[in-house]
Amino acid sequence: MNSTGTGAGGGPITVAIVDDQAMVRAGFAALLAAQSDIDVVGEAVNGAEGVELSRRTHPHVVLMDVRMPVMDGLEAARRLLDPPPGVVHRPRVLMLTTFDVDDYVYEALRAGASGFLLKDAPPADLIAAVRVVAAGDALLAPSVTRRLIADFAARPTGRRKDPALRLKGLTARETEVLALVARGQSNQEIASSLFVAEQTVKTHVSRILGKLGLRDRAQAVIFAYESGLVSPGER
Repeated sequence: MNSTGTGAGGGPITVAIVDDQAMVRAGFAALLAAQSDIDVVGEAVNGAEGVELSRRTHPHVVLMDVRMPVMDGLEAARRLLDPPPGVVHRPRVLMLTTFDVDDYVYEALRAGASGFLLKDAPPADLIAAVRVVAAGDALLAPSVTRRLIADFAARPTGRRKDPALRLKGLTARETEVLALVARGQSNQEIASSLFVAEQTVKTHVSRILGKLGLRDRAQAVIFAYESGLVSPGER
């Protein structure tokens, strides 16, 4: 393997798989379980079972299908990412979809999901996605995600005045970094663009998330579009 990840406390990354298709669950489970740094702690066939499984096993990452019977992935993600009082565990949620643009995904990202992955993505992409999300980053695939979020942001109902006001709390450099994050650039690419160290970019991103009260880069991207800092079609 080219890279590995670890969960909290230095142990393996624990993953729960929630999908109503048995072959999909089995395939993902076998692939992930074969990695030395990933443990699959359970599988569920719908969102309701996925929520129960997550609260029982406390996985670092939940692979969540978007469309399922009983409870869809969006509602399940909302329950996991905004738990009731007394529930302290909040996993990272990686949405799975067969569609490159799906209305459910827009709402899932706004609810706090750490990104999404197409079900037909190469195996290496799935493994990398789990590691990226477990590390606290967001999965923002350059091609599909840029189009998805740009289309989402272009919807008239998506704009509010509040995000623009909150932008005033950022420094000029933090605002610049946020704009580059919204355009899908990695920390390494941003560092190259601004001629600074990658660690400096990480520090800026951390401060941006803290000041704006955002969970991760996925929410930062949506915030940047909603605030008008960047517009659909910009590069």
